[in-house]
Amino acid sequence: MALATLIPLLTPLIDQLIAHIPDPQARDKARKQAEQDLLGFIAQQQNAQSEINKIEAVHPKIFVSGWRPFIGWVCGASLAYTYIVAPFWSWVLVLWYPDVSLPALPTESLFELVLALLGLGGLRTYEKTKGVTR
Repeated sequence: MALATLIPLLTPLIDQLIAHIPDPQARDKARKQAEQDLLGFIAQQQNAQSEINKIEAVHPKIFVSGWRPFIGWVCGASLAYTYIVAPFWSWVLVLWYPDVSLPALPTESLFELVLALLGLGGLRTYEKTKGVTR
């Protein structure tokens, strides 16, 4: 999320905080300062999270650096099961074991996760094509 998009969302809160300032010029100055401080704080938090992500990514243990790939593999396996394995085996089971049915996965939350991962992957690809990252 772009930092600038947060300002309109937080403007009512900032306005309530500075409503007690009687001078309009001082109030505008306080609003601008509050917005700058807020953006600075958010940028600082994002930079801290980026540093944590870098440390996790280079960690030699798979359980630390491998959680993102793990989620990708789980999503891929779940989609493969839902759209390839389950329909095929359901057809096979109907022929030989009509009373048996395969479990269905709840795909609503799975699609949200997959789309989020693909969106992030798309941003990574965009960065690579623009030469921002290796």
